[in-house]
Amino acid sequence: MVQYQQPHLDASFAALSDSTRRGILERLGRADASITDLAQKFHMTLTGMKKHVGVLEQAGLVTTKKVGRVRACKLGLRRLEEEAAWIERYRRLWDARFDELDKIVAELKLEKVDDEK
Repeated sequence: MVQYQQPHLDASFAALSDSTRRGILERLGRADASITDLAQKFHMTLTGMKKHVGVLEQAGLVTTKKVGRVRACKLGLRRLEEEAAWIERYRRLWDARFDELDKIVAELKLEKVDDEK
């Protein structure tokens, strides 16, 4: 089995695989928030939210800073360019495959019309 040496992609996609974590990123895209605020917004315990934020932080998608007794969260420095490029390569691949399939279907339709004449 081929092993790819891009662990940050694995961490990013693992972090993005959960709908709550995607929601956290959307929320932090609008404004910074504390873990307490996020926990209330997503109706979960502080412990649960800390775990979600920790996964996002390990992937570099979120940063946290302790301000007094509050842990403030904001979007991290990673902008997902590499992840977007990886997705784009596969989108192009699938587009090319579907274009070829469209050509085959069009040829088969023409053959069917010719056979009916």
